[in-house]
Amino acid sequence: MSSQKEEASVPRRRLSCITCMDALWFCYSPVHQMQQYYRLGVLDNCSEKWNALFDCLNLKTKRSSEVEEILETREKTKPHIWSFRTPEESASHWKELFGDLDESE
Repeated sequence: MSSQKEEASVPRRRLSCITCMDALWFCYSPVHQMQQYYRLGVLDNCSEKWNALFDCLNLKTKRSSEVEEILETREKTKPHIWSFRTPEESASHWKELFGDLDESE
């Protein structure tokens, strides 16, 4: 009984493949294709979106405990969006990028 309460207290992630389908649908839209052609000079083949959809559908076939484990390990291995610097590193980087602006004053 206590294990059921523990499982109920932990919020489970609801895995939905609708976002993958939406992204795939938008990928084939003329708006996205022209945007990619304008920015990169090539049309998008949408392979990343297909891979994400297949991955999501594959996760749907697994037990919820396995899915939780897989998603947690993915989050831990994903690199952080920001690079953290010490105050000394950030000061030297700032001077490297914008040091010439200080000298003109």
